[in-house]
Amino acid sequence: MPNLILASSSPRRKELLENLHLNFHIYSSDIDESFEPGTSPEEIVMGLAERKAKAVFSKHPHDFVIGSDTVVVCDGAVLGKPSGYAEAVGMLKLLSGRAHDVYTGVSIISPGNEVRFFEKTEVHFWELTDREIEYYANSGEPFDKAGGYGIQGLGSMLVKRIDGDYFAVMGLPVSRTVRELRKAGWPLPY
Repeated sequence: MPNLILASSSPRRKELLENLHLNFHIYSSDIDESFEPGTSPEEIVMGLAERKAKAVFSKHPHDFVIGSDTVVVCDGAVLGKPSGYAEAVGMLKLLSGRAHDVYTGVSIISPGNEVRFFEKTEVHFWELTDREIEYYANSGEPFDKAGGYGIQGLGSMLVKRIDGDYFAVMGLPVSRTVRELRKAGWPLPY
């Protein structure tokens, strides 16, 4: 029987798959995450998810591999993971009191089957004070997350509401991923 592999070292994606009671392995991929200027957000996330999945699938060609990637978009600017404190603060100031879009792309590759898709969720932030921004940036939480925040942790205090898939904002649209795995032939227990 083939293995299910998550091509990501993200603890959030790992947790989301564990919540589904699926047995899987983790092999992170070391890929170039650059993209051409002017590439649409949906193509960025689906393309990066596909690169991650293909890199791992090339070493495990008999298995089912899930790759995923997330970006935040505000005013047409694509926000990845902040490189440091100043960039995290800048991102949070940009998002303060506004709506932005979170795009998460997924690629599932298995023998004879490839599928990729994305989910877009609109996230609305409260108007943040400088003190809130500094406190959050000093927490260390922003630095491994697209847009400089994590909706599931301390960053939950920043979010006023969302329109769309909460789990996609965390990094993996769970229900759509399950349905696509089923279509691809993965033997789900439910």
